[in-house]
Amino acid sequence: MKKYTDSGKIDTRSGFGAGLLEAGKQDSRVVALTADLQGSVKMGDFAAAFPDRYFECGIGEANMVGVAAGMALAGKIPFAGSFAEFITGRVYDQIRQEVSYGNTNVKLASSHAGVTLGEDGATHQTMEDIALMRALPGMVVINPCDFNQTKNATIAAAKYNGAVYLRFGRPKWPNFTDPDEPFEIGKAYVMNEGKDVTIFATGHLVWEALGAAQALEAEGICAEVIDIATIKPLDTMTVINSIRKTRCAVVAEEHNVCGGLGELIAGVLATRCPTPLEFINGGDRFGQSGTPSELLAAYGLDSAHIVEAAKKVLDRKN
Repeated sequence: MKKYTDSGKIDTRSGFGAGLLEAGKQDSRVVALTADLQGSVKMGDFAAAFPDRYFECGIGEANMVGVAAGMALAGKIPFAGSFAEFITGRVYDQIRQEVSYGNTNVKLASSHAGVTLGEDGATHQTMEDIALMRALPGMVVINPCDFNQTKNATIAAAKYNGAVYLRFGRPKWPNFTDPDEPFEIGKAYVMNEGKDVTIFATGHLVWEALGAAQALEAEGICAEVIDIATIKPLDTMTVINSIRKTRCAVVAEEHNVCGGLGELIAGVLATRCPTPLEFINGGDRFGQSGTPSELLAAYGLDSAHIVEAAKKVLDRKN
């Protein structure tokens, strides 16, 4: 099994901040907007470097998205940042009408996604955002796994002509991908090759999937781990090619059971190559207050639960 080294835990939202600053250096059209959350979404370095390209919109996400859409129509490349719950659920109508239907080049930067937000609890922990954004025509949905990948995904989003939903998190998390690997929108990354079972994972759970693969290897089970960094558009051929080899899979995501990566992959396989699947997700429930590690365990989103799911799906295959 390929070994990945944690180069030092750092939050993925800081990867967005580093990527935004670099994107701003590369293209003077890049602008940043936030809803009184500069520190939380890590826009401070961009604001300091480009004060005339940073816009504080106050606690008014709906207005912020409208302003971003107008800037896009004027030729700018706006990144509008807020908590994932606020920039999706609170502002869905504006995103639908002014960004998706309006076909504007707006990048929605969503921090504090999933239960790993931690102690703020259910009102701030969105587990439905991927489903909401997936449903919008033309919306690209990206959920990177660590600081390095988030930084490179942000740079790629700035270069992409179209609406992008970029999801990242609050907790300090292992940083293990290649910092120099350019991010390709629409590409799934094969993190570890295997022959017995595929583990499709996205976001924070890629690291948990790698830990599960290591534990399975100790029991003689060779797991293929695939990082679905872009959920929409999905890299369908990488998914199918892996399934044709392993003939069973686990899908792991920090999201509600409805409308997430699990249902997306199940739909692909149902029409192309029906396959036994098991799902690791937050179920049909809201979050709650706790530390990130406590919540990952409570919601069955850690490596131990991925190992259990892999063994279960292997039994079904056999």
